[in-house]
Amino acid sequence: MNTPALLEGLRFIDTFFPSGGYAFSSGLEAAIQGGEVKNSDQLARYVGDLLRGGMSRREAFAVKWANQAGSGGNVSLAAQVDRELDSTKLSRESRMASRQMGRQVIRMAADQLRTKTVLGEYRDAIESEQAPGHLAVCFGLTLGVSGWEPEAAVAAFLYQTAVGFVSAAMRLSPIGQHEGQRILSEWLPLIDRISRETDSDAAMSSWSPIQDIYSMRHGRLEWRLFRS
Repeated sequence: MNTPALLEGLRFIDTFFPSGGYAFSSGLEAAIQGGEVKNSDQLARYVGDLLRGGMSRREAFAVKWANQAGSGGNVSLAAQVDRELDSTKLSRESRMASRQMGRQVIRMAADQLRTKTVLGEYRDAIESEQAPGHLAVCFGLTLGVSGWEPEAAVAAFLYQTAVGFVSAAMRLSPIGQHEGQRILSEWLPLIDRISRETDSDAAMSSWSPIQDIYSMRHGRLEWRLFRS
């Protein structure tokens, strides 16, 4: 990957990017209140299981296909993957959070990368309700037009997701920055393996029942810090 492509894509990965991700815990808040996650080791297992069983065959798949759609300027392919991803998300809060963050990404990307016409076309498709606009798809599409390879795009998406979980955990439980960095380092080999092994020719699927249940329970919590 050349340096300009790297720098172009890094803007969309950085936590400074205004996607609104800080407002969502992806069900982690409900898992902590429910006693499923009480310490850093349990957090590491909880998120690791989600990466392996859920996101490796769902979001990672979507990022890879969307990345290829971006590099090839194929709006219809991105929309097809987007709709398929939408159908696999069982929790309404999870779907809404992913759509909200995805739309933030595509709007800013289309506005700032105007020479990449596929981004503007996809933004219009989302706004006309032809595609849901999930984060994984908008992220993969943006990195695809920025010159990132599919494997790198998948790794970047999963890493951003892992950072989001650690950030949420630090606000919800007594986990400090040093502990958060330790957990992130433990996930890196898993993220690397998933990014290399994601098969875009396989059917999209997901198996993360515990995480899905807590994501659905979040909306019924008596008090909440996060929106999902």
